[in-house]
Amino acid sequence: MQSTVLATGVLATGYHGPPPWQWADLATSWQAEPVVLALAVLLGGGYLLGVRALARAGTPWQPTRTAAFLGGLLLWIWVTCSGLGVYERILFTDRAVQVVLLLMVVPLLLALGAPVSLLVETAPPARRERILRALRSGPSKLLMFPAISTALLMAPPWLLYFTPWYERTLTSGAWNIGLHLSLVALGLAYFWPRLQIDPVGHEYPHLVGLFITFAEVIFDAGLGIVLIYGGHLVGGHYYTELARPWGPSIAQDQTWGGNSLWVLGDLVGLPFVWALVRRMMVQGKAETAAVDAELDARFEAAAEAAAVGGAAPEDEQGMRPWWLDDPNLRHRYGAEG
Repeated sequence: MQSTVLATGVLATGYHGPPPWQWADLATSWQAEPVVLALAVLLGGGYLLGVRALARAGTPWQPTRTAAFLGGLLLWIWVTCSGLGVYERILFTDRAVQVVLLLMVVPLLLALGAPVSLLVETAPPARRERILRALRSGPSKLLMFPAISTALLMAPPWLLYFTPWYERTLTSGAWNIGLHLSLVALGLAYFWPRLQIDPVGHEYPHLVGLFITFAEVIFDAGLGIVLIYGGHLVGGHYYTELARPWGPSIAQDQTWGGNSLWVLGDLVGLPFVWALVRRMMVQGKAETAAVDAELDARFEAAAEAAAVGGAAPEDEQGMRPWWLDDPNLRHRYGAEG
């Protein structure tokens, strides 16, 4: 009876899209996205060849990086080729979830794979120097400046939903493919300089990344609120002509999509915060180890000098507590003089 009613509704409205969406479609419905598939195969193959070259040279490479990069490629394929891709131009909510994953999760996993570091490690010396020179160039530093890279992450969703860009991705296959590629590229432009796992043009304190994350949460919430309560139907003309005879109404679909952007945008930020905090801890341990090694060397030099014939004044200076010579702390201990 339900199938008969549905068929009647399809005939009446002229709807020619896929059947009613079900959770099982995320695993059972598939479509081919040739550009993403080709890029994923090329990038994955090149990455594995690089890891193999390092293994042959006896250079260690963290397996977690390989897993993160390949996981990002597989997620990219799933987002565009699974049921999420099949219904991307049918349901507003489906597209909203897709946008969050392509902009924030896929690029994060790819950046955690440190592909630029792998490229530098496997490149010949001359090419390696050219790559590092390009990363130190003015355009690279400008692109990786916190304000610029943050704008590349925060601005696209607003531009997508409040310019003709959104409806063009629904009506044009080329624009749709462009969305699949551009969101990942823009996300990489943000996560690369923020994580600082790969070489960057200029390093910035990791705390800057944490503050930016909090600002991103506010922007996600603002976009979700506008989509839910703003009263403006995004792509309303397209969805009306689509005449989908099943599922939520156009307004209800946008409400669900706005909530998805809001909630998922905040939730997927948690892995980035974890990666950033872990990076800060690793870097802090490395800096502590370097300071300890320097202090040990100074103590050993002073001990050797004392054993030979008495320590010189500069050797005695090496025995002073380090905080007395730190410009940020010495004033607390009356060591200005």
